[in-house]
Amino acid sequence: MMYTLSWSSGFRRGFKKSTRNNPVLREKIFSVLENLIRMPFDPVLKTHKLHGKLSGLWACQVEYDCRIVFTFENEPNTEKRFDCSDGYRKA
Repeated sequence: MMYTLSWSSGFRRGFKKSTRNNPVLREKIFSVLENLIRMPFDPVLKTHKLHGKLSGLWACQVEYDCRIVFTFENEPNTEKRFDCSDGYRKA
């Protein structure tokens, strides 16, 4: 089953900021997003539930210090989809 992907405005901002001077990271993020659409629980992605303040959200790994935070949304009469919120990157 394929999923539909939607990006929040915060994700778009974080994506632009993180990849502005790093085209390699940009390609890695697109690759991870493609894998997420096809198989969200592929072991390569290291998909996991978040706890604490981010409870109810999920994350997957792009690089050691770069993650994509997302949620699964089911809307009536539509496909299952992802809503990517802010990715987080530790400096």
